[in-house]
Amino acid sequence: MAIPIRNAQEIEKLYLASQVVGKTLSYISGFIKPGISLLEIDKLAEEYIYALGAKPAFKGLYGFPNTACISVNQVIIHGIPTSYCLKDGDIVGIDIGANLDGWYGDGAITFGVGEIAKQDKKLIDCARDSLMVAISSIKEGMYFKELSKIIEEVITSRGFVPLRDYCGHGIGRKPHDEPSILNYVDSVNLKQGSKIRNGMVFCIEPMVCVSSGIPKILSDKWSVVSEDGLNGAHYEHTVAIVDGFARILTEV
Repeated sequence: MAIPIRNAQEIEKLYLASQVVGKTLSYISGFIKPGISLLEIDKLAEEYIYALGAKPAFKGLYGFPNTACISVNQVIIHGIPTSYCLKDGDIVGIDIGANLDGWYGDGAITFGVGEIAKQDKKLIDCARDSLMVAISSIKEGMYFKELSKIIEEVITSRGFVPLRDYCGHGIGRKPHDEPSILNYVDSVNLKQGSKIRNGMVFCIEPMVCVSSGIPKILSDKWSVVSEDGLNGAHYEHTVAIVDGFARILTEV
């Protein structure tokens, strides 16, 4: 399948949908503290998305039951909100999608709850920094495999590893579209496959593990952990390629 190329008007619509995501994550950040339950966070996110005139993109998507993917400690992505209450020292990844007038935005942040371990701070910093380095490195004409290599190099240079089998993705009229953007390289030759072009819109989302990137899915059929059983971190932005470089649409 071809990767969609968006015109300026379409990118503006995707920007507005992505701003709902960015604003919701910013709003939720003020509630991340010991004692709040994951279901309370999910409700806050859902109500805020509706208040901004949008709809939760994840609720019902592929059968997912909630508005936000909320992933605590060892759960790296796709955590289902429960009655669990956050505790001092937890880390929690919150991944949110929004549908505004048929256009989608997607983003994620991993938060520390109270005082967190030094290792967990390094893990979170690695996820955020690998995302931002990747975005700042994007130039029209580079291969997506080259982008994947940049993400992987930042992660491994910090002593961590990327989660395997899960990836960033295109976005537009659908929450997931072409291309798939791995956080690691799966071939020696980086100059093959699709190139980044003006008008492309996609989500970059490093998912970082401590020692093993081999994923396991828990009994809830959604929560993804590493086989090492250790904490993980996840960050995500939606970006558009404009005038040869990446513009972050979810940044507020």
